[in-house]
Amino acid sequence: MRLSVSKEEMQEKLSNIQNVVEKKNTMPILSHFLLDADKKSSNIIATDLETAIKEPVTMKVEEPGKLCIPARKLFEIVREMDGDLLFDLAGESASGGGWLKVKAGTSEFKLACLSANEFPAWPAMEDEEEIIVNARVLMEMIERTLYSAGESDTRYTLNSLLFHTQPKSKALTVVGTDGHRLAIIVKEMEGEGKEEKRLIVPRKAVSELRKFLNGEAEKTKILIGKNHLLFSVGGDVQFLTRLIEGTYPNYENVIPQGNEKKVSLSREAFTKALRRVSVMSRERANAVRFDFEDGNLIISSSNPDLGEAREEIAVDYKGDKLTVGFNARYLIDTLGAMTAERVVLELQDPLSPVLVREDGSEDYRCVVMPMRI
Repeated sequence: MRLSVSKEEMQEKLSNIQNVVEKKNTMPILSHFLLDADKKSSNIIATDLETAIKEPVTMKVEEPGKLCIPARKLFEIVREMDGDLLFDLAGESASGGGWLKVKAGTSEFKLACLSANEFPAWPAMEDEEEIIVNARVLMEMIERTLYSAGESDTRYTLNSLLFHTQPKSKALTVVGTDGHRLAIIVKEMEGEGKEEKRLIVPRKAVSELRKFLNGEAEKTKILIGKNHLLFSVGGDVQFLTRLIEGTYPNYENVIPQGNEKKVSLSREAFTKALRRVSVMSRERANAVRFDFEDGNLIISSSNPDLGEAREEIAVDYKGDKLTVGFNARYLIDTLGAMTAERVVLELQDPLSPVLVREDGSEDYRCVVMPMRI
């Protein structure tokens, strides 16, 4: 193998895979990426056995070849070098792979690599169906739901997003929940899906997928297999993830339908007031108290060891007085995922789920569970 590549190209491609390659030393091959260098096209492949990325890399290949290269160490080397890079395979290493010389200017490194034969095979897709979603729309759907998904919940299905495809209505619904809050967004999709599917996609996978949706690609093809989901971004990047087995909570039953008390208020003013008042809330619970009355909302918090905070906001509300407690962080996260000038809170009583939505929009809705105060 002998090839040359620009520093910028290699640095960008290696940066994209750093969170996918396995950092633990249980299987050394997983801390490596596979470089498949060919005169027609070259690719980088990385995997942790749950997620796999295949991305093209622009190189000038003199002698083609395949090699498994330490991902983190090469990234550190490339980041510090100046100018175009020359890769040259020079003899077999003790591991059976080879010694890779990396040169740029007067700098030269020698890396012990592993054989390409040891790298895990790309999983086969069976019984696949295809749907198509605008890349920017998919990015928006992930950004507006990922914050509400669990991170290290013992109920492992909550550490994920639900992709609910409904071919008859051409609708793709993405849902995130950690049991205390829920975010749901519905957008249009294309494709000839055969039947409705509920796909549980790992949090880490969708988080990494965002890197590739930021580009210029207009459409993303999603291949749905029996055990895997394959995202084809721009026709070049292949992003594959294993689906989580299990049952996701029935989100339709969580969304309150008959909340009669509706409060409309400025999203920006609401967010700023919450941030200020939560400074004095108990550090673990972030508890704040809401007192609703005609045309007014009083937000307050107290900490016996520190003191109290109180703020009033003008709101569009007419009805009986109502007192509700919330985790301020949950509401701040929810408001941060919204863009409308005004938001609407739909409430029923102090302990019932609260629906939060953007004024004038129904395709994005959030549910926040109140707290006892």
